[in-house]
This record gives sequence, C-alpha cells and structure tokens, in this order.
Amino acid sequence: MKVLIIGGGGREHAIAVSMKKSRRVDQIYCVPGNAGIAQIAECEPSIGVMEFDKITAYAKEKEVDLVFVAPDDPLAAGLVDVLEAAGLRVFGPRKNAAILEGSKAFSKDLMKKYGIPTAAYEKFDDPEKALAWLESAEMPVVLKADGLALGKGVLICNTLEEARAGVKEIMQDKHFGSAGDVLVAEEFLTGREVSVLAFVDGRTVRTMTSAQDHKRARDGDQGPNTGGMGCFSPSPFYTPEIDAFCQKNIYQPTVDAMAAEGREFKGVIFFGLMLTPEGPKVLEYNARFGDPETQVVLCRMQNDLMDVVDACIDGTLDSIELKFEDDAAVCVVLASDGYPVSYKKGFRITGLERFEGKDDYYCFHAGSKFDDAGQIVTGGGRVLGVTARGGTLKEARSKAYEAAEWVDFENKYMRHDIGKAIDEA
Repeated sequence: MKVLIIGGGGREHAIAVSMKKSRRVDQIYCVPGNAGIAQIAECEPSIGVMEFDKITAYAKEKEVDLVFVAPDDPLAAGLVDVLEAAGLRVFGPRKNAAILEGSKAFSKDLMKKYGIPTAAYEKFDDPEKALAWLESAEMPVVLKADGLALGKGVLICNTLEEARAGVKEIMQDKHFGSAGDVLVAEEFLTGREVSVLAFVDGRTVRTMTSAQDHKRARDGDQGPNTGGMGCFSPSPFYTPEIDAFCQKNIYQPTVDAMAAEGREFKGVIFFGLMLTPEGPKVLEYNARFGDPETQVVLCRMQNDLMDVVDACIDGTLDSIELKFEDDAAVCVVLASDGYPVSYKKGFRITGLERFEGKDDYYCFHAGSKFDDAGQIVTGGGRVLGVTARGGTLKEARSKAYEAAEWVDFENKYMRHDIGKAIDEA
C-alpha cells in the first residue's frame, strides 16, 4: 500500500514510524513533512497542509491508497470531505465531525445536552458582556478562544484583573485571530490531568493507553502555554475504576452524541480529562492524535496501525482489540529557547546518529528542515521529541533525559521535570 500523511510535526513523524512497521505499507509520502520524516518517507515540502487542491493532485499523482490527515486545521476546514469527493480513501473526521475540536462552544453545548461531565461554563460573542459577567464570577476562571489556536488559546486567570486582561487579549486584541470571536469562560477545575486517545468508527470506540502532557513552557508548570513540552504514558493516576467510569459516562456517550447530531465521527478523538474530587470531567476534545501524546502512545501499540485505520474507515472497529506493551514511555521536547513567544531557528542539529539501531529510543522530529548544504537544522519552536521506553515510568524518564543529551543545537531548551509526577505517585 501507498500512504500519504498530511502534516509535518512530531505527531506525523510518530505516525510515519508506526506506518513504516506495518506489514501492509510499502511506500509512505508526506506533505509537507520534515527532515526526520524524510528519512523514511518521500516528502513534498512545497505543499502546505491547507492547500487542498495541491494535496488532492499530489495524492492522485502518487496513486496513494490512503490519505491520513493528522493536523487540526485541515480537518476543521474540511480536507477529508474534499479528498473523499475526489474519490480518495481518507482517515480522519469530516468537517461536520471535526467541529468537536474546531469549536469549544459546540463541544461544551454538546456535553451539556447529553449529560457528559465537564466544567460549568458560559459563552460570549460580545466582550462587554464577558467583562460584565466576570464582575461576579468566582476566581480563578479559565478563558478559552472558541476556535483553533495551535493549542495555546487557553488562559488560566487567577484574579479579576487577569481575567479582564484575558478578555481583551482574546476578544478585543484578537491575539488568536478569529478563533477569539467567541469566548468560552469555564469553571476552574482541580485534580490530575490525563489524556486518553481513542480510535472511533462512528459507533464503536476503542481507547488507547493513557498519557499525560506538560503544556507550560517552563519547569514547575510556569510560563506560557505551548503545544506541549513533554509527555509520559501510561498515567499512574488513570486507574481501572476511572477507566470504567469514563467508558460509560464519557467515551461512548460522546460518540453516540455525535452520531445523534448527524455528525458521525470516524478517526481519533483526544479526550482531555481532569480527575477532579467529584470524578473525571472533560477539559477538551481534539479531533485527532495529540502532540506529543502520539509519540509516547503509538510506540507502545502492538497492533498494526494500518489494520486499525481500515477498521475505523470501514466501521468494523468492534472486531479490533487494541494491545499495548506492558511498559512505559517518556517524551522530552527539545525546543528553541524563547518558544512559544520569540525564538531563532536555522541552527545545525548534531548527534542524531546516536539513535540509530536503538530499539527503545526514538527521536521524533517536530521542527527540523534541511539547509542549502543538506544539513539538518532547526526549523521551528518545538524541534525534537526525544522519547524512550522502559520497564517502568521512572526508567523511561531516566532514559529519555539521557538521550536528550545526545543531540545538540544552539539555543536548545527543555524542561527538566517531565514526568516528575511519577515520583509522587
């Protein structure tokens, strides 16, 4: 089979590595890809993920058997619909289902309508009304831009002054663009945060192993929100009892709710959960694999990824039993210092050869590219996702930080406390 993966980050590199292991996949293409993906796939960096006509033409030119749409923006904008209309086989939700992530107001209303546990909320399309509501709101409060904002459109406001500034940033200054036309204000939840990814075929849901992301840029969960600075899997806080509750009250009800709304969901749903004292509640949905959760989850999956993808598309997921290695994985993101605000790129990356031939170590490229001399250089804020597997979470964490020292580039930055919660479990 020939597979075309849409995207160019660490998530897409992890997907490509899993596809490469499939007994059924002979050739992988990627648009636009990156320097790491280019080691195992034919990349076309001249095409962007939002250039639907060019993607369609490229897929037909290469005569691919499957297009795997990984990022949020093209999913929300309807790339799956465009490709299907052109007669191509596609993995990912259609536009009317990707709204589950594309609009936080939609997802909150859906959860309210179908009784899926989540934080109390209000939504506003007028900043003055939002500011007036804040005057009597309990602090802290969480403010979210309704639309897609690269995982950064969420502000936790501890005081009224911070909340007022947040409304201004999201709705008036348009810091996140049109994503901030509507604002969702949520009750602040406390507890352990856990991510659970799930394959969905429209009716059946099959959850993957749990994971936990670290969003803040700096150690100790300080600094601005990022796309994710590291991750570990499984979460020691996600117990069989919690899983049973979520299967009954969150996962299947979400899939059923989307079907009932005429928005059949096929693809991957990311469930962002908060394990509160009152029980698990949904923080957010994503309509695709998370990043860097994918890096620590797929490397532990025993199934042939292509078999699961086919089952999702064909509506036969009930015949699939997902299996994962009885071990753990930790991913440490090596970023350009200054990310996500301001940073320099174009620096040569050294030491990548250290990962060759090592089964338990992975170096997933997120923001890398080739310079004019053919050298691999930094090309983004998040550069590499250094990932390691071990028999325990502590072992995997130790190995990941060991491997993080194998590679180097000017302005290299990482958090040093990824998975620290493991030591507290």
